[in-house]
Amino acid sequence: MSTTSMTGNLARNPTESLPAQSRKFYYGWVMLPLAMLALAASAPGQTYGVMIFNEDIRTSLGLSYSQLALAYTLGTIIGCLPITLFGTAMDRFGLRRTMLVMVGLFSLACGLMSLVGNWLMLLLGFTFLRMLGPGALAFLSGNTLSFWFDRKLGTVDGVRSTGTALSMMIAPPFGLLLLHQFGWQNAYLCLGAIIAFGLMPLFWLLFRNSPAEFGRGLDGVEAIPPTSSADGQIEDLLSANDFTLAEAMRTPAFWIFGGGKALYALIQTALFFSLVPILSERGFGAGEAATLTTVFGTTLIFMQLIGGALADHFSPRILLSAGLLFFSSGLALVSYASSGGMIILAGVIFGCGQGTFFGAIQPVWARYYGRAHLGKIRGFLMTLMVGSSALGPLFAGATFDMFGRFSVAMNVFTLAPLPLAVLCLLAPRPQKSTCSRPVEQIASAPA
Repeated sequence: MSTTSMTGNLARNPTESLPAQSRKFYYGWVMLPLAMLALAASAPGQTYGVMIFNEDIRTSLGLSYSQLALAYTLGTIIGCLPITLFGTAMDRFGLRRTMLVMVGLFSLACGLMSLVGNWLMLLLGFTFLRMLGPGALAFLSGNTLSFWFDRKLGTVDGVRSTGTALSMMIAPPFGLLLLHQFGWQNAYLCLGAIIAFGLMPLFWLLFRNSPAEFGRGLDGVEAIPPTSSADGQIEDLLSANDFTLAEAMRTPAFWIFGGGKALYALIQTALFFSLVPILSERGFGAGEAATLTTVFGTTLIFMQLIGGALADHFSPRILLSAGLLFFSSGLALVSYASSGGMIILAGVIFGCGQGTFFGAIQPVWARYYGRAHLGKIRGFLMTLMVGSSALGPLFAGATFDMFGRFSVAMNVFTLAPLPLAVLCLLAPRPQKSTCSRPVEQIASAPA
C-alpha cells in the first residue's frame, strides 16, 4: 500500500535499500523530542517569552502601556493570518522542508527585533515573532507526530505538549539573564543566533517527514508494497477518508471542536493577561496570582501526559466536554474566590481542564479527517485560535471600561463553555459517503 495518499507529497525510500538493523528501531521516537524542541523554541514569540522584555522595550522606545499593548495585539492578529498558508506548504512540500524554512525565518525575526527603533518597527517585529514562533513552529510541532503515530498519538502528543511547560520554566529566567547582560535588543540577537546555529543544524540532520522514508507505516508497522490491484483499492479508500478543508468545514464536529479550542484560547488569554486586577476585586494581590499560575503550570505538566493517554482509550467527545466543564468550574472559583485555598483549587482545576481538553483535541484532527490535507485543516484552526486569543483581553478591557469591574466579563467567560460542552457530547463523527466498504473487505478482495 502506498503511503503517499496518507502523508501528502512526502519522499519515500524503498525498504530494500535500508539495512535490516535500521528497520528494527522506529524513528518516530526520535521525532518526539524534536517536536518538543520545536515547541519550546517558539518561546521568543510566546507571551511568556516576550513579557520579560516588555518594560525595557516600552521605556527605551518612549511608549505608553497602551501603545505597547496595541502593537502586541495587532502583531498577533496580523501574524495569525498566514498560518493556513503554512499548512498548505506543509501539505505540498512536506514537514521537513517547511520546518527548516520556518526555523530559519524565525531566527531572522529575532534578529529583526534587535533593529527596532520605533513603534512601527516594533509592530513589524511583533508580527513576525508571533507569526513564526507560536504560529509556525508551534503549528508544525503540533502536526509532526500525526505523521508518525496513530494508536499512541494521544500519549506521545501529551509528552510533546510538556515542551510548553518546560519552556515556560526555562525561557523567562534565561531571557532575564540575557537582558541583564546585553540589553533587550542584543538579547533578541542572541536568541536568533541560538536558533540559527543550534536548532537549524540539528533539524537539518535529524528531522524527517514520515515513516515512509524508512519503509514503515504509522506506529512503526511494516509498509505493504503496492504489488496487487487490491492494494490500489485500499489506497483509493484511504484517499477517500482524507477530508479536504472544504469538506471538513461541512461537518458539525469541525466547528464544535474548533469553536471550543478558539473559545478556550480567548478566555484563557484574557484571564491571565488581567489576572492580577481580576483577583484584586476579590481582595487578593499579585502573590495569589503567582500562586495560581504556579499551581496551574505544575498540574498541567502531569495532566498533559494523562490527558494524552486518555485520548488513546476514550472518546474525544467525552474528554473535550469534560475539559470545558473543568474550565468553567475553575473560572467560577476565581470569580467568587474568598480564600487562598479556593485560588489553589482553581489552579488545579485549570490544569486538569487544559490537560484533558488539549490532550483530546490534538490527535482528533488526524483521526477524524485524515492526514493528506492535515496542514491546511489545522492551519485554518490555528488561525482561528490565535486570532481569538487576541480578542479576549480586548473584551475584558472593554467591559471593565463600561462597568468598572472585571466580574461582568468573568461571568460571561464562566458560562460560555457550557453550551459547547453539551455540543461536544452530541457531535457526530465525520463520515464521507464515498466510503462504501471497510478496509478489511477491500484488503481481502482478489487481486
